[in-house]
Amino acid sequence: MNFKRLETFVWVATLGSFRKAAERQCTTQPAISSRIAALEEELGAKLFVREVGPGPVALTAKGKELLPYAEKIIFMSEQLRKRANLSLSLGGLLRLGVSETIVHTWLPDFLRCLHTDMPNLEVELTVDVTSNLRTGLLERSLDLAFLMGPVSDPSIADLELCTFPLVWVASPGLDLPQRPVVLSELTRWPIITYARSTKPFAEISQQFRALDGPPVRFFSSSSLAACHRLTLDGVGVSTLPQVMITAELAAATLKRVEVDWTPSALVFTASYPTVPCNPLAELAAQMAVRVATAAVTA
Repeated sequence: MNFKRLETFVWVATLGSFRKAAERQCTTQPAISSRIAALEEELGAKLFVREVGPGPVALTAKGKELLPYAEKIIFMSEQLRKRANLSLSLGGLLRLGVSETIVHTWLPDFLRCLHTDMPNLEVELTVDVTSNLRTGLLERSLDLAFLMGPVSDPSIADLELCTFPLVWVASPGLDLPQRPVVLSELTRWPIITYARSTKPFAEISQQFRALDGPPVRFFSSSSLAACHRLTLDGVGVSTLPQVMITAELAAATLKRVEVDWTPSALVFTASYPTVPCNPLAELAAQMAVRVATAAVTA
């Protein structure tokens, strides 16, 4: 039985689309249709209901019955390759999504390790906010993501990566009191934050909304580098991961502001879909855990 046809069967069933399966397997839609037709002929059973229109492809009753067997065959094949320690021979494309905080910390170390252990692997890197990375995982447009997790979905595996505490910081040029302050005192300046679709922004905005007095002005951005630059230039006060501003604090180009409330630390996970089985994503996630642990404890 042709393994590629079984793999195609699982991808079409998972994505609900011949077109998306073709994109995932780097081929054409006619090639996907041909593989499915050949598999159906070999099995003597129809696997999908083909209807005209843009809607999702549906499994037949027999397709639903046979899908778990195909998934198991693919899973066992990948387990065999892992047991044989064939990581050096693994190739293909890993579609990796990354939160920008990781880009500014240990991502270069991870990519160097990935190249050393899997030299035949290509990486397609997407840097985005967690909400978009989560959508990419669920839609299977990403194989692996380093994001603020975990992802609450039974089809997604989450490995704990690292935790980054946030600290309030500002340029020394701002007229901030030389003492601990309460949160309401920060409303004099714009608050530079993560994008509005993120958990840190939701937490920070909720705290400020609960205060008496004038509303705060938020300067939000999906770019952490932009938040960092704006803070250095004295545009406003921000919360940034302490790990990425160590040099600025030491050089006194930024100063830490002691506030009576600080947002929760950023908790990151390496998250990847478990169906269909993807050994590249699993091995890369495990490597990310090792690299992140080494970076945090260094």
